[in-house]
Amino acid sequence: MESNNSLEQTLQDGKLYRHVNALIVAHLRDNNLNQAASAVASATMTPMNVEARPNKLLELVAKGLAVEKEETVRGGVSTAVPFDPIITGYGSIPTPRAASVDFSSVNDTKGPSKNIPKHESRHISEHKNVARCARFSPDGRFLATGSADASIKLFEIAKVKQMMQPDARDDPVRPVIRTFYDHQQPINDVDFHPQNTVLISGAKDRTIKFFDFSKTVAKRAFRVIQDTHNVRSVSFHPSGNYLLAGTDHPIPHLYDINTFKCYLPPNFQEMGVNGAINQVRYSSTGGMYVTASKDGAIQLWDGVTASCVRSIDGAHGAVEATSANFTKDQRYILSSAKDSSVKLWEVGTGRLVKQYLGATHTQLRCQAVFNETEEFVLSIDESLNEIVAWDALTTEKVARWPSNHIGAPRWLEHSPVEATFVSCGIDRSIRHWMEVP
Repeated sequence: MESNNSLEQTLQDGKLYRHVNALIVAHLRDNNLNQAASAVASATMTPMNVEARPNKLLELVAKGLAVEKEETVRGGVSTAVPFDPIITGYGSIPTPRAASVDFSSVNDTKGPSKNIPKHESRHISEHKNVARCARFSPDGRFLATGSADASIKLFEIAKVKQMMQPDARDDPVRPVIRTFYDHQQPINDVDFHPQNTVLISGAKDRTIKFFDFSKTVAKRAFRVIQDTHNVRSVSFHPSGNYLLAGTDHPIPHLYDINTFKCYLPPNFQEMGVNGAINQVRYSSTGGMYVTASKDGAIQLWDGVTASCVRSIDGAHGAVEATSANFTKDQRYILSSAKDSSVKLWEVGTGRLVKQYLGATHTQLRCQAVFNETEEFVLSIDESLNEIVAWDALTTEKVARWPSNHIGAPRWLEHSPVEATFVSCGIDRSIRHWMEVP
């Protein structure tokens, strides 16, 4: 009987190993890491054409991490920042959602475009100077904005929605729950820690500052990284243990947030990259990151070795590239620049896949973004002071909305979990946009 149980366990283990190997091969293959996929397939005798739902491996890992975290908290061991009651539940890891659009399925789509629902906006607050940047928390519950007045505002989205209700004018709601003052010069970018109630900011004063937003009275940073350059962009690694800083230096600065050590690739002086970095963003797994530079280049970096693995020189000619973001499946990059173009690039080949044209942006450091399902692309038309939306697959313009800012908005940021976005203006204001029922 014991022998039979042992045999059955061996068979079950073998089946599990084969399943794990298949998921690894499919994950590497679907993320255009074909050489690695082939090596694993050969070593484990797994077919290269094995079938698996997109992002299946990521979903299982995310669920496992969530369970592990739950068990750790139940066991009385937690390394998270203490929670204020209003922040309870922040840091839960949502299951990664597959993109709704498969850009590889159709090269030149000629079919009908989708209609994006009409949106309306509401002024929710303003800074004392230009509102320069914004970021939603990973769970979509919070929004942070940074300003040229060196302040950061933190909004609770539930209160923003309450504020936008028709009867809210009779009972005013204050959606700003924290305001931080600790920089000496304008804020360039902000980001949320993926698990803990920590917000970081990068500024022209060459610092990256850490704010604990679980504490209701804290207005100052509890940690500071002093960089050597103007910090233009910041991005947390999905693990929360590292962060990237895009600066006036042409190489992204990779920091260990526990030791504050800064890592640069050993051969960075030979890389041939020249322009200051306007934006840096990690992919959803942290295996890659991308930069948009003032010299017009879009560059892809290895998340482990910190080496540049692909450079799309002149991605936007010699014109300043202002933003670059990965799609959720990490197979494509959406970039924008001061040449009034928004472009979609294939990560595996560096090939230009699509262009979204017809909106003028030549002056401001704005960004193009997907909506939460990646069915639409949003950007700014400076000349007409409008928000423009394209069908992501057909590239057809499907909507133009007056921005309602005085002067063109400087920044757009879309929620990662729902059909809402914000615009930040040179008029100092922040407007929250929602679908009209």
